[in-house]
Order: sequence, then C-alpha cells, then structure tokens
Amino acid sequence: MAFPGRLLPFRSERARLTALYAALLVLAGSLLTGVVYVLVQEGLYSSISTAVTTAVPAQRLDRPGSDRPSPWSTAFPTGLPSAAPASPLPTPGAGVRLPEALAITRTVSDAAESAALDRLLTVSAAVLVCYAVLSVALAWWTAGRVLRPIAVITDTARRLSGENLHERIALDAPPGELKRLADTFDGMLGRIERLVSAQQRFAANAAHELRTPLAVQRAAAEIGLAGEPSPERVARMRAKLIEVADGSERIIEGLLLLTASEQGLKERRTVAVDELAREAAAALADEAAERDVTVDVRALPLDVEGDPVLLERLLHNLVANAVRHNVPHGRVEVRTGPGAGIEVSNTGPVVPPDTVPLLFEPFRRLNERTHAPGEGAGLGLSIVDAIARAHGATAMASAHPEEEGGGLTVRVRF
Repeated sequence: MAFPGRLLPFRSERARLTALYAALLVLAGSLLTGVVYVLVQEGLYSSISTAVTTAVPAQRLDRPGSDRPSPWSTAFPTGLPSAAPASPLPTPGAGVRLPEALAITRTVSDAAESAALDRLLTVSAAVLVCYAVLSVALAWWTAGRVLRPIAVITDTARRLSGENLHERIALDAPPGELKRLADTFDGMLGRIERLVSAQQRFAANAAHELRTPLAVQRAAAEIGLAGEPSPERVARMRAKLIEVADGSERIIEGLLLLTASEQGLKERRTVAVDELAREAAAALADEAAERDVTVDVRALPLDVEGDPVLLERLLHNLVANAVRHNVPHGRVEVRTGPGAGIEVSNTGPVVPPDTVPLLFEPFRRLNERTHAPGEGAGLGLSIVDAIARAHGATAMASAHPEEEGGGLTVRVRF
C-alpha cells in the first residue's frame, strides 16, 4: 500500500497512529506465534511418540522365530540412548529386542518433532509477515477514519471568515468524543456569529446615533448664523446646540458604561440592592410626578456581591425606563427580595412579544427615534443586561397584554 511521501517521516497524526496501531498488532501477533510455538514444542514429542508406538507396536519389529532383521534395525544403528519413551509401549512378545525398539521409537519421534517444528516455524514466519503488512494497511485505514472528523473541523476553520460564519460542520458520525467536539465547535461558531452580528449592528447604530447630532449641529450653525442673525435666533441656536451636545454626551457616556460593564467587575463588595432601589425611585420622583406616573416601591432586603456604581446604574435605568415609557395616570412597581431579585413593572404601550428580546440590544427602541427632548438613546436595557451579566445574573422581560394596561416587566435574577 502506497503512502504519501510527506507522511512517512511521521509528521502527521495519521502516520503516528498508523505506526502505533501496526506496532501493537505486530507485537500481539509475535507474542501469539511465540506462545503457540512453545506450547506445541512442549507436547509435540509426547504426541508423536504415542502415535509411533501405537502405529508400529514392538511385536512387529522382530517376530519370534525369524532370522530376518527388521527394517527398523537396518534403518537405524543400535546403541542409541535407551531413555524411557514418553508413553508406555505395548507389552512386547517373546523374542522382541526391547532396547532396539525403544531406540527406534526415540529416533523416529525426534526426527518427526524436528520436522514438525521447522515447518511450524516457517509457516508462522510467513503468516506473521503477511499479518504485519495487513496490520499496517488496516492501521492506516483506521487512523484515517478516526481522524476524518478532525480534518473536517480543520477545513471548516480554514474557510471561515466574517462573510461565512453561518457555515457549520454538522458532523454525521455516531456519538463519541469527536462528535461532541464537532458539536461544540458548531455551538461556538453560533455564538461567534451572534457576537459579530451584534457588534456590527452596534457599530452601525452608534455611527448613526453620533452622526445625527453632528448633522443637526452643523445645520443649526449654518442656518442660525446665515445673514445677520437676531439675538433671538442666536439664543434659539445656542439652546439647540446645547441640547444636541447634551444628547451626544449621554450617548457617549452610555457607550462607555456599556463597554465597562461588558469588561466585567474590577472589584466586588456587599451592596444593599433594596437601598439602591429606594434611592433610584426617590431620584426620579419629580420626573414621575411631571408625567403623572405613580411609583410604588416594595423593597425587601437583598444583598449582592458586586460593584455599587454599576448596580446603582442598573436600578436607575430600570426605573427611568419604566417612568418614561409609560402613559398618563400610569404606575410603576419596583420589587426586590432574596427570591425575586429585582423586578420592575410598568404600564405603557403594548409591546409585541417578538420584539421584547430585541429591546436588550443597543440602540433598540419600540418606536423609531424622533429626537424629541428627553428622548433616550436606546441604551438603557442593553446596559442593564450587560451589568447583570457582569454580576453573574440574567435579565429578562415579559410584555403585558393590553387588558392589563400594557407595558413591561423586567426581572434581574442573581
């Protein structure tokens, strides 16, 4: 069987596995041949001696009253060792020369044993050579079959780029370690694809969100300063530029906070989350009153190991979203506790259930942005999700039907 020249120096796993399998098989064959040879050698003389003495009994060597010598007497000289045979001879008749019969039996048995062992050794050596060649061929084929999934994984990994992350190995193989490896690789590709897609959407949305304020600032400056602007136009332009600058600053602060949350926690200490919930509700009390929204806080003791600044931002974003995305005469309920974690519910517009998971992505909103005063950048829930993951928690949301007043319930489970 021919092998690729580049594999002969054992620079590939297939060549190494072939050498290992073939060596083990040849070693096993050699040991088996040796054991068979030793076992046959130990009992061969006894078997041949018994067969000879049974087939040619002593009575037929020299019959009584005959002066003609036996063929055995002329074929073999006398005076050979007279050791006892391996198996008892039949009782010789009268006139039989027992010593000569024993010598002839011993000589014939030794000759037959030597010939049988030589033949056994020759046949065994030939069979072992054929067995070794077959072992190498089978080992090469088996190693190729075993390593085929790894080759598929390697080829897929080489082909992957940002444009074809949707490809999967989808290994068709029976359950085993390599099947689990391929499935794990497919799962990793799925996670990478989602992360890359999210990063691409994030970059595109961030560029759009930051480009819009710059365009507004440019337009305001060009229009407001055209001709001979009056003091009133200058004042309006100034207010507009400040408003746009504040919005850009909020976007940048939100992006920085989102990045810091996704990098994990730098320090941990015990934080009373129930106290942070009360502080967040108190800080937004005036805005809630302006929007005619009632905030109800039922905070049971809840201590979490984490970053107090990030957890304060998490509570603030949850309560602020619940207040701002509400309806007149609406309500907001804030709950904390060891079993419930953090739970913020509000009334408000009806949210389609299939839209709820998308609200945790950056710059995602229920409705298109209108750049109205006080409108958020769409980073609130994405920051909540990032802070929750940094603390080993999960953030989830569920929509309320219209008969229950609409709105959302956002839960953070530690």
